[in-house]
Amino acid sequence: MTYSFLDTLHLYELIGMLGFGLYVTNYGLLTTRCLSGDCLTYFSINLLAASCVLMGLMSSFNLASALIQIFWVAMSIVGIVVRLRGRADRNVA
Repeated sequence: MTYSFLDTLHLYELIGMLGFGLYVTNYGLLTTRCLSGDCLTYFSINLLAASCVLMGLMSSFNLASALIQIFWVAMSIVGIVVRLRGRADRNVA
């Protein structure tokens, strides 16, 4: 019986690879101006990507990588909250 590359990957590694895909897609959308770095979608995709990569680290933990992902999760949440507050402030005024 032969095993392919995908057979040897664990679920956490696949989730981590999904996070990588989200990061590069998000950056590509930003670079081609399909997304703005100021929009809620950009921060939401970044949050999802960082969360996926952080989960991917469960199969092969690396402290430095985990700290970077925690930073991106935190900054994405801050970005989302700031944008949502800005929307609420514009609706009140």
